Amino acid sequence: MATASLNGHARNAALLIGAFFVLRVIVAAVTELNYDEAYYWVWSQHLAMGYYDHPPGVALLIRAGTIIGGDTPFGVRIASLIGSLAMSFAVYRSAVALFDSKRAAATAALLLNATLLVAGGTLIVTPDAPLLIASSFVLYCLAKIGKTGRGEWWLATGFAVGVALVSKYTALFFGLSILLWLVLVPELRRWFLSPWPYLGGLVALLTFSPVIVWNAQNHWVSFVKQFGRAGLGEGLSPHYIGELIPAQIGFATPLVFVLGVAGIYALAKRKAEVARWARVLIHATFWPVLVYFAWHALHARVDPNWLGPIYPSFAIAGAFAAECYVWPRGQRLIDACRRWALPFTMLLFVALAVQVNTGILTGYARDPSVHKMAVGSREVAREIDAVRAQIGASCVLTTDHTEAALLMFYLAKGTCVAQRGERYRWTYMAEPDEAQLRGPLLYVIAAGAGNVPGNPIVEEYALKQDFPRIARVATVVRKRGPLVVEPYGLDVLGEAGDKVFDRSPPPELEPAR
Repeated sequence: MATASLNGHARNAALLIGAFFVLRVIVAAVTELNYDEAYYWVWSQHLAMGYYDHPPGVALLIRAGTIIGGDTPFGVRIASLIGSLAMSFAVYRSAVALFDSKRAAATAALLLNATLLVAGGTLIVTPDAPLLIASSFVLYCLAKIGKTGRGEWWLATGFAVGVALVSKYTALFFGLSILLWLVLVPELRRWFLSPWPYLGGLVALLTFSPVIVWNAQNHWVSFVKQFGRAGLGEGLSPHYIGELIPAQIGFATPLVFVLGVAGIYALAKRKAEVARWARVLIHATFWPVLVYFAWHALHARVDPNWLGPIYPSFAIAGAFAAECYVWPRGQRLIDACRRWALPFTMLLFVALAVQVNTGILTGYARDPSVHKMAVGSREVAREIDAVRAQIGASCVLTTDHTEAALLMFYLAKGTCVAQRGERYRWTYMAEPDEAQLRGPLLYVIAAGAGNVPGNPIVEEYALKQDFPRIARVATVVRKRGPLVVEPYGLDVLGEAGDKVFDRSPPPELEPAR
């Protein structure tokens, strides 16, 4: 009877995860790319060992997807969605190794998929998507080390950490997590005298080495840009903590958040019936990232997705609370959270997908998603292309890198599109040739400050310094349903001379003033 009950639970969890996967695939196919996805899609068309903003993991993931689904929103996202299934497997196997419980393992995989961070973060493809996937395999490999004591798993751990680093530099925290784990568990300290962990570190370094080489060839710009945030010279701004906490409750969803917090608490208690190495592993892969970003939030805003690497551990902790720990009080709450976690998230996900694509749930009023997502950009691109063809423009220029990327995605292949400034973002691809820049040029500028770097008035003033002849030929409007999201002015530029592009260096490399 117990075996039948276990099989039924695992089957139900797998069916729910599968149904949610199919739902996410459908949403991925019908939802237009957001700004960042289009930018990373351009990366995938011009693969390099590094980029100004991030390592190349997201570009490789998108390239894999477009091989399957073509240069479409579905193609951009499908590899990441398939990766979420691999992540579910890794979390399942991790929980089996940690708790020797297939029931807890099935619940852990279910809770992971029930977080909005995973449900949405592997659908909207950013560097956090490959980082999430790799993070789950880091945890799995470490769990196998603890369970089996076999040194070969250190090589797999090193590769998983290397892939995580190729995805996003946040993965450096795994080094601290592993060190804490080995120091805090007496029976694991023997590994300090073994060659295996150091061989694993070498594998991680070799996997990450192309990114190091690229940075060395490019003035270390990506490292300077990302690690420069750790300086936090703005002073204390405690109100950002007030943003971080509710954001994490939302991204985890309240039901999973309750279970995760309960599990972290339960695993901190010595009477928890689980091996010390397993308890410490969950804490070691959870607290360093959380503590750092909580400290960061005392100085500057923390995007909720930055805490992504803790979510595999958090989901497993939630499963421990739901399946392995007896609660003297609050058991009914724990059971209800476990039972309704994924169904609740599926309903919430559908509501968010409908809202993002239509705006109907707010009566077509504005909400934060109108500037995060680029719904309506396909139509805007079509109108811009019609104006380009009408005036015979040889190239389309934009003020913003993500606007340029969206036009590259939606306009016909071979159409000349370029961002006028921030040329350091585009070193991985060939610039338009002299004939394409001879003109006339069509310049696209947002009428509002929503997605334009700097003040649009300043942008327009700088433009007039380099192009004496500017004529507004049209205005196009990005809309979501009847809601006007953003108007764009279309200007014809003449007499470009040699000042088509602003080639100022990255701000990170400018001398301090």
